[in-house]
Amino acid sequence: MVKMVSHGKHIAIIIQQLDKFNPEIQSMEDFLNESAKMLKTLNVTEQEFVLDTLAGCIKYKSLLDVVVNAFFVRDGRYCLIPERNLYIAICYLATFQLEELGLRHFSRIVKSLDTAKMQKFLRFFFNPLYLNTWIKDEWSRFYDALYVKENWIDPLLRWQPRVQQLIEQLTDKLSNHTTTVKTSTVTQPKEFNLTVAKPRAIPLPLLIPVLEKGLPVPPSTYKPPKEKRQLEQIRTQNRRKAEDLLLKANADRFKCAIMKSEKAENTQYEDSMKSKFQAQKVQRKIDNIPIKLNAAAILREGALYQRKMEQELKRIENLLQGAGDPSEFLEWQKQMRDKDLEEQLAEIEYRRLQGKLSYEEAVLAHQNVVQENKKKADLMREEKADLMHQYEEKRLQEQQEVRELVEQVIEGHKNAKEAKIKLQKYKQEIVQKVCEEKEELRRQALEEDEEKLRKRSELIQQIRLIGSLPSIRHKFVDLTETGGHGLTCEMSIVELRERLALLKEEQKAAEEEKRDQIIHEKQAKEQLLLDKLDQILVFRAEFSRAAALKQEEEKRKPQAAERPVKDERILNLQKKIVEKKMERKKQEGLSKITPQKSSIASRKDTFQRNHWNELEDSRERQFKIFQHGFMARETARKMSAYEEARSGAKVCAL
Repeated sequence: MVKMVSHGKHIAIIIQQLDKFNPEIQSMEDFLNESAKMLKTLNVTEQEFVLDTLAGCIKYKSLLDVVVNAFFVRDGRYCLIPERNLYIAICYLATFQLEELGLRHFSRIVKSLDTAKMQKFLRFFFNPLYLNTWIKDEWSRFYDALYVKENWIDPLLRWQPRVQQLIEQLTDKLSNHTTTVKTSTVTQPKEFNLTVAKPRAIPLPLLIPVLEKGLPVPPSTYKPPKEKRQLEQIRTQNRRKAEDLLLKANADRFKCAIMKSEKAENTQYEDSMKSKFQAQKVQRKIDNIPIKLNAAAILREGALYQRKMEQELKRIENLLQGAGDPSEFLEWQKQMRDKDLEEQLAEIEYRRLQGKLSYEEAVLAHQNVVQENKKKADLMREEKADLMHQYEEKRLQEQQEVRELVEQVIEGHKNAKEAKIKLQKYKQEIVQKVCEEKEELRRQALEEDEEKLRKRSELIQQIRLIGSLPSIRHKFVDLTETGGHGLTCEMSIVELRERLALLKEEQKAAEEEKRDQIIHEKQAKEQLLLDKLDQILVFRAEFSRAAALKQEEEKRKPQAAERPVKDERILNLQKKIVEKKMERKKQEGLSKITPQKSSIASRKDTFQRNHWNELEDSRERQFKIFQHGFMARETARKMSAYEEARSGAKVCAL
């Protein structure tokens, strides 16, 4: 299928070339050759499409003229004669190229042209009655009737239902499209040369009334209320008092209540803190920043605290019913994770050493491959010399064959010129016959046009007589009467106005009722938000105390020590790597390949060595960083989980 972008452009080129064609002066082959020279700007597929369409329109001109002439006589009476070649091209594509193009491509070509003209022509041409009657009979004069029916009429009837859908689409497009009517130039009237009127007296301007100065906006509008500021101050004071009490209670605990494990943790924590860094005081200003809450935030935070309270109550119930302490499970989990970490680090080190070992083996293999490549290069040079000798002999033989072929082509051109002259004479005879038939059809068309003009003038006279008759333009309207259309729901204008007034009153009553309902819902929502705020303040105070306790205990956490990784597989790999290095160095000393290599090969070898050394160093650095970071993250996560489990009961007690 031919794929083109600008369909309308190519149809316009076809019409332009058909207008230039004169069968009395030039033959079809010369005309196509000249057209091909003009179409060099198009690509190959577009050029083939245009040339095939031009050749088909000229070859089957007698068949296409039958349809187009009948169209101008019946449905295309108001179409322009210069547009004749447009309809010939569309008729040729629909009759001979529809199977090859396909309906989708054919519809794109049609839609790129004038919608009204294409809708009218396709409706005329794809009429089943016309195809089965006079079109079939007229075409049978030029070709065999059975050939016309099987090759042209039957395919058109098979495509007719699908083309009918395209015609309906064009009809819908025409009904929705607003056509712009060209208006003729209207005579511009000139003003009368009248006497200029005297200028009127300018009226006195009216006094502009001075408005009284309005009262200024009170400054309290832009200031928050005092009650809100007082509440915030009371909250901050209560929070600070609670924090001070919490710190004092944690600092002045009874010595009998401190366990031995806690004392050991405290001493270890203090020693590590003194040796590493000095703690800084927590800035209290960060905790006291006021946050403005909207209704959604208050409800969301209230639901969060409610869910936490339910979870905590459930956990306490489980403890009361005899559930165990999770400290033993956490300790076991910590040991298993440490074990997994050691295995993972050992596996990483094992893979790194495996890569290093494979590199040493690759270097040895490369040295062996270089020796083999030298031997192969010598063999390839000998084979190349033999192939070049065979190529020279073959090239001389081909040149001799080309000379003989050129001589044969020159003799064929001489015979083709004689055949071309005979064909041109035959075509000139056909052109004379076609011109005579064309003159006869033109004379018949002129007679029919004169008859149509006469009938049209008579019809215009009758319409003007009907328009000159007088008509009654006055109509009396009674607002109390119905329209008289025969419907059960008819109303007079007076009754309609009364019903509209009743509907307005009902609408006002419904609006008042809805307004009262909205006010009650708003008040209930505000009361709910106030209750949620009080509940949130209580929970925040409790969670702040729990956070302070958690910070005090986190300061006593010891840092986990690093554990060395040891594995027998790693030690074995390290020994193998040392052996491979020694073997490679020994082989390099014995073979002495490097002085014979070119400068490019030596650069490539040194670049590979540097590249592998950098990769090895980067892997070692990544392994150390990963080992330290992974150990620190695992220990921090385990300690935080353990502290959360311990501090859960304290929060509930508070």
